[in-house]
Amino acid sequence: MQLNDKTITRRALLGGVAVTALCLSLPLGISDAFAQALPESQGDVDMAAALKPGTLPEMALGEENAKVTVIEYMSMTCPHCAHFHNTTFETIKKNYIDTGKVRFIIREFPFDPVATAAFMLARCNPQNPAELATSAQYYPMVSMLFKQQRAWASPADKDVRGALLQSVKLAGYSQQSFEACLTNQKLLDDINTVVKRGNEEFGVNSTPTFLINGKKYSGDMTVDSMSKLFDSLL
Repeated sequence: MQLNDKTITRRALLGGVAVTALCLSLPLGISDAFAQALPESQGDVDMAAALKPGTLPEMALGEENAKVTVIEYMSMTCPHCAHFHNTTFETIKKNYIDTGKVRFIIREFPFDPVATAAFMLARCNPQNPAELATSAQYYPMVSMLFKQQRAWASPADKDVRGALLQSVKLAGYSQQSFEACLTNQKLLDDINTVVKRGNEEFGVNSTPTFLINGKKYSGDMTVDSMSKLFDSLL
């Protein structure tokens, strides 16, 4: 896929385009079948380059000097990303991030306007959308949206925009702040730049993709497989 296909325009963002998310096309059950196997990397990544600041503040959890650093490129409409965050992430956070062993960074890699809109709403402060959210605000919003992904990404009435608004109202958004966030051209441009950088510099082309201590891994991971990988690096 060419980069232009992944760059979201403001017109598309506001037009209620149907979801056409592209994520790693493996059945969810595949990861369970190999739960005990050490994940296989898809190659090396210059981690020092990957950790250089980008256009947006890093959404990071964990100690800055942790022995293991993870950068996850994900799309909010990707079911495999939702599966990872709904079934694996909280246990990994408790066992590795909160204990200082792992630093975890989320980076946006939306493949469609709906995913971009969801990321923008996670990035904005609901009470003041002109301000960016902190990591403490961002991660709970991402978690909430992933848990409700089916409801807002593919609602029965096809009103994705309305369903997304109803979901983020739970986080404090009003109609006014919702519109203000989604018309923030700079934020939209910055997210597109994150996508471009991930693709061109680090070869990201599917979600979820994890950059972990200089190696690239594609696809959902179970608690067992990610824990085994982290334990091998500690």
